[in-house]
Order: sequence, then structure tokens, then C-alpha cells
Amino acid sequence: MRTGSMTADVTTSELQDFDALTARYQRELLAHCYRMSGSVHEAEDLVQETLLRAWRASADFEGRSSVRTWLYRIATNVCLTNLEGRPRRPLPTGLGTTDVDAADPLDAQPEIPWLEPIPDAAVQVEQKDTIRLAFVAALQHLPARQRAVLILRDVLRWSAAEVAEALDTTAVAVNSALQRAHAQLDKRRLDADSVDRELSDTQRQLLEQYVEAFWDKDIDRIVSLLTAEATWEMPPFTGWYAGATTIGELIATQCPGGSHDMPMLPTRANGQPAYGLYMRGPEGDFVPFQLQVLELEGDRVRHVSAFHGAEIFARFGLPDRIDGQGR
Repeated sequence: MRTGSMTADVTTSELQDFDALTARYQRELLAHCYRMSGSVHEAEDLVQETLLRAWRASADFEGRSSVRTWLYRIATNVCLTNLEGRPRRPLPTGLGTTDVDAADPLDAQPEIPWLEPIPDAAVQVEQKDTIRLAFVAALQHLPARQRAVLILRDVLRWSAAEVAEALDTTAVAVNSALQRAHAQLDKRRLDADSVDRELSDTQRQLLEQYVEAFWDKDIDRIVSLLTAEATWEMPPFTGWYAGATTIGELIATQCPGGSHDMPMLPTRANGQPAYGLYMRGPEGDFVPFQLQVLELEGDRVRHVSAFHGAEIFARFGLPDRIDGQGR
């Protein structure tokens, strides 16, 4: 009894300094809400709502769990309420359409709530694999409660009993939901632990070559750096492209820049290498064009998600222009 009382005192004391509590947990709660929602700005709002609810309920906290577990329970239920009646956030490859030809007209659909990339610097996770784009995109195919169960069980490693208590259900129902969620992810050959976590020296050299190839707009070299079955997508355009040759044709014919018109600045998104690609403007300087998030396979690029919109550059702390001297 004495030990339990001491534990309650320790956990409850965290709630007495709410600024410190926010600083301690905000970034990992942001990762959690992002996995659930697929949106950075929605996730930021959901974290704020979570912390507000926690502050209002802090006097009732009894210390039966850690403050961290309590906050995740609140955040999960805030997310579930927010997701009611909302459409999932896809990437173009997740729309159920077939790949398109490089010569097809571009079809922009900005009204679709697309999955958004998240800066690595904004979140705190033990394994970056659990926020990579392919995994978060796969989560969006799950019903919201299945999504919550899978994240709590597989990412946060909660027991079925803990998840059942958080979602006001039974452990049997949790295990059933987890089994169905795994079946969906198996169809996409995805789980939270299926990619390399660190870049090799060869991959770092690959990325350097990739940046050089875009700066020179060397299509043959770009194609050589892709796997033969590479895919390319670029929301808000609905089309997606399959095969290194097709991607090369897309860049050659649909990308407006020429040689020395497209410098790139490195960043990190979703635990993956990413680059802000700039385009030379009419005044000679370079302005934001697209944020490319790369997925690698060995010493080649196997998938590129290229997100358009200057607001994405601001979110990643990238400049709104580069002077005309280039790199």
C-alpha cells in the first residue's frame, strides 16, 4: 500500500507543472495523433485538445497508471472523436486507380484531404519506421478503432487489457480488431518494422548523385538511380507513375525546369530522406516547387512522394526562396 501511494504521488506531481508536462510529451503525442489522422495540422490541434482535457481533469487523476499512459488514452479518444464521419487521407497510390502514362494530362484535386508529410524534427518516436509514409498511408485504410488498436498494440506495445480499458471494450474485441488490422496491412506487405533504419555509405552517395542529377536535369542519370519498378506520386495530382523509364519521361516532359534550374535542400520527413526542390523563377532566384520524400531499396530509389505547396516548405523550416547563385 505504501509503495502504491508513493507511485501515485510521483505521477501526480508531474501534473503540477503543466508547461513542463507539455514540453515532455508534446512531440510524442504529435506523432501519435499524426498516425491516427494523417494530417500535421489536425494532429497539432488534437494534441492541444488532449493537453487541455488533461489539464481540466488533472485534479481527478488517481495515479493508477503513468501520466504518459493517461495522456495517450486521452489523445486516442480525442482522435477517435475527431475522425467520426471524416474521409481517410490517401496518397495517389492509395486511391485504387491504375498507374498512368507520363504523357497523360495532370489532374489536380486539391479538395481531396491528402496524407501530409511530417518533419522528423517535429516528433519524438522510438522507431522512425512507425511514422514513415507507407506505414501511415496503410493505417488510413483501417477503420478508426482498428487503427487505434494497431497503434496502441504494435507501436506503443500496450497489452490487450490496457487497450481494452482505454477504448472501453474487451480484450477479446481488441485482439479481434488487431487480427483484422494485421490482415489489411499484410495485403500491403507492411508492418512497423519492415525497413532499414540507418542509411549506408552507399545510400548517402546515392542521394548525393540524385541531387546532382536533378540539378543537371540529367534524365538518364535520374533513371539509373531508380529501381526498375520504382513508383512516383505527387499530391494533389491524382495520377501515379510506375517504372523508372516512365518516371524519367514524366520529369523530362512535365517538369518545367531545365539544367541548373532545380536545386535541392535536404531535410527529413517521416523518418525518411527528403528534399525541398526549388524551381528557378522569372526573376532568376529559386522558389519552392515540391518536397520529395524518398524511399530507398538498397542502392536505388524505389518510391518518391513529391508534395506540392509552399506551405509545406515553411512547415519544414525550408527558406521561401534561394538566391539565383543556386547551390
